[in-house]
Amino acid sequence: MMRLAVVVILGVLAIGPPHAAAQDDFPSRAIQIVVPLPPGGAADLHARPLARVMEQLLKQPVVVVNKPGAGSAVGTQFVAISKADGYLPMIAMPGFFIIPQVDTLFGRSPKFKIEQFAPLARLSADPLVLVAHPARPWKSVADLLADARRRPGEIAYGSAGNYTGIHLPTEMFAASAGVALKHVPYNGAGPAVAALLGGHVDMMVSGPGPVLAHVKAGTLRALATTGRKRLPALPEVPTLKELGHDFEYYLQVGMVVHKATPPQAVRVLRGAVKQAVASPEFESAMTSLGTSVAYMDADEWGALWQRDVKLIRETLQRIGKLD
Repeated sequence: MMRLAVVVILGVLAIGPPHAAAQDDFPSRAIQIVVPLPPGGAADLHARPLARVMEQLLKQPVVVVNKPGAGSAVGTQFVAISKADGYLPMIAMPGFFIIPQVDTLFGRSPKFKIEQFAPLARLSADPLVLVAHPARPWKSVADLLADARRRPGEIAYGSAGNYTGIHLPTEMFAASAGVALKHVPYNGAGPAVAALLGGHVDMMVSGPGPVLAHVKAGTLRALATTGRKRLPALPEVPTLKELGHDFEYYLQVGMVVHKATPPQAVRVLRGAVKQAVASPEFESAMTSLGTSVAYMDADEWGALWQRDVKLIRETLQRIGKLD
């Protein structure tokens, strides 16, 4: 009888505590996708359809939590200092790469570091559109650049503000073309587009969404796009590469997670994101947003991080400190 009891006890110990394996499975509770920007913007509009599909795949609630502030630094810092358990993946926009480097430029301690994060996947990548006011005499990029060389620093372009995701690419393009342009920062992309429509600035680069309707209506003139291929929505507009310029740039939106997240959780999240991005619901949401789905797995997207960081660093060093 004693021997039987010992065998039973050993058997229980070998099996382990009830549901121990289930407790180790990820996810075992709700996942919160952190959006470090306000509701209604591009980051938020990526996160919500993604969350709906991921919830079906993971059989756990997946909710979107907006934590805006300081141009996305508040929400990003929140994830950087939170427990690295996989339950707080975050949507990453261009500011993710720019903000820490701007802090360094100004001698500030960065609120977060890119090295604190690991990529899960790239979700979309929109080429920029180079647009001009239709009253300006430029019919092509060549016309614009010829004028810029005649009048260094006089052609004004608008942006969403200093060091934003459309300010830096414009400076990158100008540097690659060997011209100097005049930067006029506004408080957001919307006001910058409005200023261009009103003729207060001469040109700008923008994601397709804010300018497509104006290009089609003839109130803005599209001179080129910055992708490898022409935009399906603007098939008549050439790429800069077609025109002989070695310049390619995209506004990328991706999902990241804390660097110390357990490998099992990372694998599960990567798999769920890959399936969700390929779903009709997500693709339809991106089409409505005017954005191109451009999925890239963690390894491939992560390989681009160092290139983007280097390009941003070089541009910031060239621009210097701006008020």
